[in-house]
Amino acid sequence: MAFSSEIIGWYQQYKRDLPWRHTRDPYVIWLSEVILQQTRVEQGLPYFLRFLSHYPDVIAFANAPEDEILLHWQGLGYYSRARNMHKAAQAVVSAYGGVFPTRYDDLIRLQGIGEYTAAAIASFAANEARAVVDGNVFRVLARYFGIDEPINSSKGKKLFLKLADDLLDRTHPGLYNQAVMEFGAMQCKPKNPDCANCVLRLDCRAFSEERISQLPVKLKGKASRNRYFNYFVVAAEGRLLMNKRGKGDIWENLYELPMIETPCLMGIHELAGLQEVVECFGEQADLRLVAGPVKHVLSHQNLFAQFIAVDANEGYVSKKMKWNYVFTKDLGTLAKPKLIYSFLKDYMVE
Repeated sequence: MAFSSEIIGWYQQYKRDLPWRHTRDPYVIWLSEVILQQTRVEQGLPYFLRFLSHYPDVIAFANAPEDEILLHWQGLGYYSRARNMHKAAQAVVSAYGGVFPTRYDDLIRLQGIGEYTAAAIASFAANEARAVVDGNVFRVLARYFGIDEPINSSKGKKLFLKLADDLLDRTHPGLYNQAVMEFGAMQCKPKNPDCANCVLRLDCRAFSEERISQLPVKLKGKASRNRYFNYFVVAAEGRLLMNKRGKGDIWENLYELPMIETPCLMGIHELAGLQEVVECFGEQADLRLVAGPVKHVLSHQNLFAQFIAVDANEGYVSKKMKWNYVFTKDLGTLAKPKLIYSFLKDYMVE
C-alpha cells in the first residue's frame, strides 16, 4: 500500500540513530520500550544506557535488589514500571531459563507488558507480524484517515487496531512498525507538525480538511484529585529523618521525608496544633516553613507539598515514630521520588 511504502521510505531517510535500533536482542528492546513509555527519548536515553551498563542481560536485572533498581530509575516517574520490569525479569529467569522470549504470546504474559510492548518486541526482535499502536501511531492514523472516533474508547481502540493490522507490511513488520512510530514522533507531532514537508500530505484527510489540531480525538479522563503533603525536615548531627513508603499508595518502597497528609493546605500555626503533629514532634516543637507549597502533578493526582523544618527533641521523635535517621552523606544511596530528590538537592547538603 502507498501509505506503508511512503512511511518506510521516509523512515529510511530521516530516522534517528538510536542504540536499540542496532540490535534484535529482545532484552535490550524490552529495556528501551519500557523506559521510553511516557518518557521522551532525550530524557530516557541516559537511563537506558545506565540500565544496560549495570544489567547487561536479563539475569543480572532479575538478580538485582529492588531498591537498587528503583535508585537507578529515580527521576523517571511511574515507578510501578520499574517494579514490573523486575518481576518480569525474574519470570524470564524462572520460566524461560533466562532466555528472553520473542513470541508475542509469551511476552504478553510477562508483568508490565501489554499489547503494544509485546507487539513491538515481537516485531523488532523476531519480525513477527504484529502491528504496534502507541500514541504516535494513533495520531498518524487518525489524521491521515480523518477518524473522529476517540482513541481511548472501546470502539476506537478496536477500530485503530484493525486499521493498523490492515496497513502492516507483512514482509517487513518490524521495519514498518519502527517507521510509523518514528513518523509520529518526528514528523506528525502533536503540536506544529511539519505538514508542508510531509510525504503524506496530499492524501491526508486532516490536512485537506484543516483539522490537524482537532485529531486525534480523546475522551477526557476523570478529574484529578488534590492531595496536601506536609513534609517535615528533622536534622540532627549530620543526619536526617527519613521514611520508607509502604504499599497501597504512590511511590511504593521509595524514601521520603516524614510526611503528614492533611485534607487542605494548612499554615504553620494550624499544623503546630494538629494532634498528629503534636504526637510526632511534641508540644514544644518549633516549626518553620522552608519551601512550598509546590505543585507536583501525577496521573490523576495533584500534590501540593510544603517542607517544614522542625526543631524537636531527637529522642522524642525517634521513640514515637517509625521513621529513621539517615546520614546525609548516604542520602544518595536511597531511591526517592523526584519531589523529594529536588528538595534535598536544593536545600540540603548531601
